[in-house]
Amino acid sequence: MADQLSPDEKLQLITRNLQEVLGEEKLKQVLQEREVKVYWGTATTGKPHIAYFVPMSKIADFLKAGCEVTILFADLHAFLDNMKAPWELLELRVKYYEQVIKAMLESIGVPLDKLKFVKGTDFQLSREYTLDVYRLSSMVTEHDAKKAGAEVVKQVDHPLLSGLLYPGLQALDEEYLKCDAQFGGVDQRKIFTLAEKYLPSLGYAKRSHLMNPMVPGLTGAKMSSSEEESKIDLLDSAGDVKKKLKRAFCEPGNIENNGVLSFVQYVVFPLRGEFSIKRDPKWGGDKTYTVFEELEKDFAAESVHPGDLKASVEASLNQLLDPIRKKFESPELRKLSNTAYPSKTKAAAGKGAKAGPGGGGDDDDLSPSRVDIRVGRIISVEKHPDADSLYLEKIDVGEAEPRTVVSGLVAFVSQEELQDRLVLVLCNLKPQKMRGIESQAMLLCASIEGEPRRVEPLDPPEGSSPGDRVFVEGYETGKPDERLNPKKKVWEKVQADLKISEECVAQWKDNQLMTKLGQITCKTLKGGNIS
Repeated sequence: MADQLSPDEKLQLITRNLQEVLGEEKLKQVLQEREVKVYWGTATTGKPHIAYFVPMSKIADFLKAGCEVTILFADLHAFLDNMKAPWELLELRVKYYEQVIKAMLESIGVPLDKLKFVKGTDFQLSREYTLDVYRLSSMVTEHDAKKAGAEVVKQVDHPLLSGLLYPGLQALDEEYLKCDAQFGGVDQRKIFTLAEKYLPSLGYAKRSHLMNPMVPGLTGAKMSSSEEESKIDLLDSAGDVKKKLKRAFCEPGNIENNGVLSFVQYVVFPLRGEFSIKRDPKWGGDKTYTVFEELEKDFAAESVHPGDLKASVEASLNQLLDPIRKKFESPELRKLSNTAYPSKTKAAAGKGAKAGPGGGGDDDDLSPSRVDIRVGRIISVEKHPDADSLYLEKIDVGEAEPRTVVSGLVAFVSQEELQDRLVLVLCNLKPQKMRGIESQAMLLCASIEGEPRRVEPLDPPEGSSPGDRVFVEGYETGKPDERLNPKKKVWEKVQADLKISEECVAQWKDNQLMTKLGQITCKTLKGGNIS
C-alpha cells in the first residue's frame, strides 16, 4: 500500500489524529527522499491497559505509510522513574511487555515482521551512551530536567536524582535509535522540547516529534496503570469489562473528558473505519457511523444514550481483547504475568507480615489465605419454614457436625441436583440469622447478572472430599482467620477480585482457585462473578 502513496498522503497518515507535531517540515523533506524512521518507547512499569491501543493504532498508521518503526522497551527508564519497576523485576517486565504488546498488535492486524523491537539496557549501558549521559548532564540545568519530566516522571516530595536523569536519556535515545521522529503522548512534550534544545549541543540532529492526545480514563481523568478505577486491563475478563464500563464516567450529552467516546475516536475509527451503535428499535434501532464527528454530534444532542454507547464499545473492546486473553491462557504466560507483577499481599507475606488474632495477618493484609473456603457435600435440602424463596442445606465440611446454610440456590438448581453434590463453602464468616434460622456458612457460586440472572455452584476437582481446603495459587501456606471481622470487610475486599475466566476456571486476580487435586471450575458461566 505504501508504495502507491504520495509523500503528502503518507504525511496525512502519519499525522492523522495527532494533537501536535513538532518539525513537520523536516518530515516532509525526509518523505521526498525516503521512508521516515519512527520510534515509540514505553517504560516497562505497570501492566499495559486499553489506552495502549491508541499508540498501537498509530503504529498501524505509520506502517501503512511505509515508516520504519522501532518499539523500545525502556526498562532502565522504568527503574529511574522513582523505581516504579524494581531492579530484580526489570527482565521479567520486559518479557511481559514484549508478549502483551505483540499480542495487541496482532489483535489489530499489524504484521510484526515490519517492526523492530529493542530493549533499553541493550544499548543504554554501553560506554558511548554512558559518556553522552555525562556530557548531557554537564549542560542540562536541574530546573530544565525537573520541568521536562514534570508530567511523566512520578512527582514526590523528596525526588530522587534518577528522576532528573530520565528526560535526558529519552532525548539521547533518539540519536542511538537513529530515528527521524519520536512518537509519544502529549504529556511528553516537555521532554521532546528538551531533546530539541540539547541534542544539537552534543552535535546530534534535532528530530521531529509526533504527539497523541491523552485519552481520558474511565473516571474522566488520565488513564493510569496505578489507578485501578481509571482503566481496563488487557487481561480483564468480559465480566470485568462490563462492570468497569458500567461505572465509567459517560454523562449524557457531555463530550468532554469522556473516556468511552475517546476510545471510539482514537482506537475504533482508525482501525475499523466505522462504529455501530446497537439499540432497541423503539429507541431508533441500530445505526452505523463512518465519521466520528457525526457520532460525537449525536451524543452531544443526546440522540445516543450513554448505555447504548457503552454496550457498543464493550462489544468492540472484547473483540480486541479476546485474542490477547486467549494467548495469555498458556501456563507459561500466566506464570510470567504473576512473577512480573507479584501481588502486594504476596510481597508482604514474603517480608514476614505480622500475624493477626486468627493467624492470617494484619487487618490491612488482604491475602486470600485469610478466607477459609472448603469443599463441602450437601447432605440434605429442606424448604425454609418462614420464607418461600429460601432453603436450608445441611453441608458436611469435614467437621464433627454438618453446618446449616441458608440460601436461595434452589431457584437456579433443583433440589434433586443439589442432593449429595460437592460444593464450595466459605466457613469463617460470622453466623447470620436469616428469617429466624442461623446460617453458619456461605455457599459460593458463580453468577452472571442480567435478565434472567444465572447462577451455578462452583465445582471442586474430581475426587475431592468434604473438608478439603481451597486456596489461591501462590498462597498455599497462609492460615485462615478463625473468624473474619465483619467490620474490616475482609471477605468483601477479597471477593471483589474473584471471577470466572473465559475457560470457566475460578480465579482471584488471575491466580487459580485450587485444592490439592486441581482447579475449581464452573460449568458454563464464562466471565462471571463469584459470590
